[in-house]
Amino acid sequence: MAALPDRQQGRTWRRAGIRGALVGVAMLLVSVVGTANARAEIPVSAGDTTPLVIGETFVLVSQAVGETRRINVYRPSAWNVPADQPLPVLYMPDGGIGEDFLHVAGLVQVLVANGSMRPFLLVGIENTERRRDMTGPTSDPDDRRIAPRVGGSAAFRRFLRDELMPQVRRRYATTPETAIMGESLAGLFVVETLLREPALFDTYIALDPSLWWNRGGLVDETEALLALHAPQGKTVFVATSAERGIAVPSARFMEALTAHAPGVRRRYVALPDESHQTLYHPAALLALRSLFTPVAATP
Repeated sequence: MAALPDRQQGRTWRRAGIRGALVGVAMLLVSVVGTANARAEIPVSAGDTTPLVIGETFVLVSQAVGETRRINVYRPSAWNVPADQPLPVLYMPDGGIGEDFLHVAGLVQVLVANGSMRPFLLVGIENTERRRDMTGPTSDPDDRRIAPRVGGSAAFRRFLRDELMPQVRRRYATTPETAIMGESLAGLFVVETLLREPALFDTYIALDPSLWWNRGGLVDETEALLALHAPQGKTVFVATSAERGIAVPSARFMEALTAHAPGVRRRYVALPDESHQTLYHPAALLALRSLFTPVAATP
């Protein structure tokens, strides 16, 4: 099938809609949480300003992808989360400040603060060549026309496994639990990682994954890859919008997962009232609340 437009082309539309509300929430949180993180002082007069800061950022020189990558990190703040408490880690591609980092950080902060989600350290990976990093090889000429370079997912996975994840463990207090969340082409990367290297994460969240890539080749390989790697004990959450070109192969993937990976906890959510441009926020909210529910306190 012809390549569908990925969410990078619809990013501006979504920012103007439902995501705009979340960015507003996140920016309100910035003024509270960021001030504490940066130890900024209150302006002494109405004309003074101070930077709004959320979390931390650092750069990492990567041999795997041959470039320097910027990483954004956010730790949720809540009365019952000690500053030195080790946290599980939620990794997110499309994690730049001008991409999805702010709205997901807002979700994490609000859900942790109201007791709907266990606290996670959020690690966002800012894009350089998104369509290169998020895609596997393809024989479809339509796919190859979407960017100068595609098919770099294996190298990006090496970057995560061998460079970024060890760096996060060195820099921050973390538990062994890890999760990854991505949408559109990043959702394709999430599914591909589950099938090709399931040990890398404990929880896989794919929102409107672009499983049309390479004429649906990854879906066609699902049964064989599950037999090869047997991803026992993993958790998989897939949500889709009204876009049939995405929903149909996603449903096929989940059917194969159900039939051939009984040791995988899975949930599939169809959101037909959402478009590809509006899906991320409501689907991420559902995923985070349902997958990371706080453990009830022992009386």
